[in-house]
Amino acid sequence: MAQQRDYYEVLGISKSASKEEIKKSYRKLAKEFHPDRNKAADAETKFKEVQESYDILSDEQKRSAYDQYGFAGTQAFNGGGSPYGGFGNMEGFSGNGGGLDDLLGNLFGNNFGGFDFNGGGSRRTRNGNRGSDLEFSVQLDFMEAVFGIEKELVYERDILCDQCHGSGAKNGKRKTCVTCNGKGQVAQVQNTFFGRMQVVTTCPTCEGLGQIPEEECPKCKGSGINRVREKFAIKIPSGIPEGVTLRFKDRGNSGQNGGEVGDLFVTIEVKQHPKLERKGNDIYLDQEIDVITAVLGGEVQIPTVHGDVLMKVPEGTQSGKVLRLKEKGGPKFQSNGNGDQYVKLIVNIPTKLTKEQKELWKKLEIIR
Repeated sequence: MAQQRDYYEVLGISKSASKEEIKKSYRKLAKEFHPDRNKAADAETKFKEVQESYDILSDEQKRSAYDQYGFAGTQAFNGGGSPYGGFGNMEGFSGNGGGLDDLLGNLFGNNFGGFDFNGGGSRRTRNGNRGSDLEFSVQLDFMEAVFGIEKELVYERDILCDQCHGSGAKNGKRKTCVTCNGKGQVAQVQNTFFGRMQVVTTCPTCEGLGQIPEEECPKCKGSGINRVREKFAIKIPSGIPEGVTLRFKDRGNSGQNGGEVGDLFVTIEVKQHPKLERKGNDIYLDQEIDVITAVLGGEVQIPTVHGDVLMKVPEGTQSGKVLRLKEKGGPKFQSNGNGDQYVKLIVNIPTKLTKEQKELWKKLEIIR
């Protein structure tokens, strides 16, 4: 069996990393190793490894246990033994939906609803499942990224069924669940490492609602969710950098049973320009000039994102000299004004000369 890698190492972060740094690294790696995008043989394994690392380090309780006890500290969250050595000194935990319920919920599965050593049971209110986030990329032309643009994104998402309003029931009529008798939970006596105890789990039939449709909605087949094709206009701000991810709240998939709607994340990709290069708010250009202009000076027509301009070239210009065109760069991202444009001059030395041209150069050599 392969040795498990350190979670911080997997995400490529330090042990003092902030929540934002953890999230940023996770999103980058999850996108890189997602099996739908990455067809490498080990992509799925790495993707799961990244997911597991983020699951532990993004949760303060799990991260604290991992920092103190290593992988042994995560076992209580993954189905193994408790790092705390039983229930002693477990401050802040309770049997009414608090930390211990969450700990045991992870221990026995997401359907865990409560616990009772005396067989009485402890009801815990079930919240709906949050809808998943959606991620897409939008590719912009160079000038679109510089000046901003509105793009229409066409994608598919899950929304609440408009016929049953998410209930999954035809005409909204529901009846008491026969599995849990309307309680939303079922109890089973199990042998665990805590001893013999009654474990209360979410009812698998009604998913904790206590009711089921009398007759399934014909449109969503009882799921309460329909898949739709959606068009969404995205306003891209001017000066947006390559790789920035925009978040649009409640534009992801709808949650089931009253759960929150997920978000939409759009990552910006920018096509290269044939001549211009953008670094932050500034524009860079390599411009060839002839040797006569370099020696005597003159004016050269320079392309900028604002149109062509005439730039003065001082006499005696050496190849590689950089001149600045003030405020001829792109608009500043989330700020006012423009950046600058920097022009690197490349003196074009002729490689083929006519007989007359050679004579002229020889005369110049004599004068020198």
